[in-house]
Amino acid sequence: MMLLLTVLCVLYVCSPATLIGGQGSTLNIIPRKTVPISSNGGRFFREEGVWNYTTMLLREDLNMLILGAREAIFALDLDNITVKKSMVNWPVTKRQQEECSNKGKDATNECKNYIRILHKRDDGRMYVCGTKAFNPSCDYMSYSNGQLNLENNLEDGKGKCPFDPFQRHTSAMVDGALYSATSMNFRGSEPVMMRSTDVIRTEFASNWLNEPNFVHMAHILEGESSPEGDDDKIYLFFSETAVEYDSYTKVDVSRVARVCKGDLGGQRTLQKKWTSFLKTRLDCPVPNINLPLLVQDMFHLCQDDWTTCVFYGVFTLQLDSSQYSAVCAYKIEDIKTVFSKSKFKAPVTVETSFVKWVMYSAELPDPRPGACIDNHAREKSITKSLDLPDKTLQFIKDKPLMDQAVTATGKRALLVKRGTAFTRIVVVTATALNGSTHEVMFIGTKSGSVLKAVNYDGEMVIMEEIQLFESSEPVKILRLSNTKQQLYVGSEVGVVQLSISECGRYHTCLDCVLARDPYCVWDLNADRCSTINSTHRNRTSTVIQSLSDGDASQCPPIGGSELVNISFFHGNTVKLWCQPYSNLAKVMWQHNRQPIRPSDTLQILPDSLMILNASTEASGYYTCSSVEREHEVQHVAYDLKMWPGSGTTASVHDVKEKENTLVAMVVLLSLVLGMLVIWNLYKGHFPLPCCHSRVKDMTNRSVDESLQAQQHKAAASSTGNFNRNNNYANDQRYSFPRETDRLSTTVGSSGQISMRYIDDESEI
Repeated sequence: MMLLLTVLCVLYVCSPATLIGGQGSTLNIIPRKTVPISSNGGRFFREEGVWNYTTMLLREDLNMLILGAREAIFALDLDNITVKKSMVNWPVTKRQQEECSNKGKDATNECKNYIRILHKRDDGRMYVCGTKAFNPSCDYMSYSNGQLNLENNLEDGKGKCPFDPFQRHTSAMVDGALYSATSMNFRGSEPVMMRSTDVIRTEFASNWLNEPNFVHMAHILEGESSPEGDDDKIYLFFSETAVEYDSYTKVDVSRVARVCKGDLGGQRTLQKKWTSFLKTRLDCPVPNINLPLLVQDMFHLCQDDWTTCVFYGVFTLQLDSSQYSAVCAYKIEDIKTVFSKSKFKAPVTVETSFVKWVMYSAELPDPRPGACIDNHAREKSITKSLDLPDKTLQFIKDKPLMDQAVTATGKRALLVKRGTAFTRIVVVTATALNGSTHEVMFIGTKSGSVLKAVNYDGEMVIMEEIQLFESSEPVKILRLSNTKQQLYVGSEVGVVQLSISECGRYHTCLDCVLARDPYCVWDLNADRCSTINSTHRNRTSTVIQSLSDGDASQCPPIGGSELVNISFFHGNTVKLWCQPYSNLAKVMWQHNRQPIRPSDTLQILPDSLMILNASTEASGYYTCSSVEREHEVQHVAYDLKMWPGSGTTASVHDVKEKENTLVAMVVLLSLVLGMLVIWNLYKGHFPLPCCHSRVKDMTNRSVDESLQAQQHKAAASSTGNFNRNNNYANDQRYSFPRETDRLSTTVGSSGQISMRYIDDESEI
């Protein structure tokens, strides 16, 4: 506890921006609708015996979703993923699996080939890499004549694909070159950001990458029409153990790093290493949260040119005690400004043993460390990174960390949710009926659901939480097709295809308008909630949409609900169901048109009203209504009546008499059952060790008794009073050998019936 307090104090001194969340963040937003698996409207794909559907490549040119799983690659129809066009297996050999197992890895789970990289090449082929039982390998794959084909042109995957199938990594294909961020060795202790062609990589040093967790890589075309003659950038998002905090325990932070696409490394210093690698901290402020949140995924959306690009990230707590998650947005211009104008941090040795990172205030070398080759460098006859002076290169080798952090847009989180751990995010632009554009976010969660959210002028609205998998199956990948308007969600157990505009879920005008979904309008002519199309835009007078305030005043009135008649017995518990169509609606119950207040006998639940120990006073007229944004709608009405006479003294007496009779019958049956058990134990049907000898004696005696029984039967056959029994005995005369083991009835001259011991239980 003391260590944690020390860390918090240090963080407060060193990074107040991390601690002081932006005001106005909406905490713990509730989704308006909760959609269960049974009605999510999605298509599900899974191949028997195949797991880990976590790598995707959208090939819209082929109208296919290329899906990488464990030891298998699928080509699925982009319109309907349940249609499998082709499949190729890429398993490990038995020898590879044994070698992996001998190195201490789990042969069943880890020593397989997990497909981790899928990229399209300029020639139309695909580049695919897999973990290959902790020996990563890459190959080329094509699709022709309706079949996927691996070319068996294997390449070493070290530095491109992770060894460990469960280690986070990221990659991007840029102009035919693979940029990757993963680990270079079997143990995962050599993290690297690398370009595969003209191989350039990061230094193996903690001030460059310190136990990182890579999440996203993006190519931004900053070189296009740049007045400074700048270069394109490759941005890398990750979390790592911070080197700049003075603490007695590890503190992780979120980072963004970047390199220049044209970087060729240094001539002497930083040979084959990035000369443009810079990194800084990402802040995602949340009120009352002290430790920095950690980035889990990032998605970039560019409206026009690169200057409009915005990065949307999902963040979670380091300490997963309260499961806070957040979404923060970052403008590319803000990130660029930090890297091009912020001061650097520098390590300073204190008392010859402790290293403290402080802001570097001295003069910087020229050209600026970490800068791309631009017009300013060319004026100094520096046309490529190989021409950079050693002074600039040595500076960036020792001090790649910036002092200033990148702050989220608006200096606050867009969305904060408690109780749900976010895992992935994609963002798409939707155009409303009035022509305004809105960014709709689809957020995957650890509990197997996807949140659909949008921000309206600072007000965050979660329209739906759609359950796609069981709660124990986290969402591990999200991909979005703008042309198809479809979302593809992958997990360990399968893939779900989902339309981004399921307007059919809203069944009334009020429900449709209050959803504030930019894709949906209520069509008065069709009397249904529909996805916006060109026809709706041409006749706005017959459609209703209100995104800013959810104004449903133009909706036609809703008719009253049908009356449900219910009868009950005195003293019973009665449950009256009422399910409002919105989680945001306030439920209102009335009894005989008077508001119901919770009491010992009346309990108002989210989906019902419980009446405990119902009496005559519980009878009457009940209504359930909900109010959302000042719009009230009645959902159900009940006429509750008690059965005639069920509450009188006589009826109560009858109930008690019946209860007493039932108890007496139970006691009697218990006694009979007990006597039967004792009788069977006595006769040896359930032989006990102590009675084993007695059972043998009884078996021997049964033969003699059977002979006597035959004599009795013969005597009995001469009398007319027992003809029926004698006929039955005569019918069984051919089974005499079995008679010694049966339970038989014999009638003596005195007219008494005797019972004989049963030795063979199967004959009962």
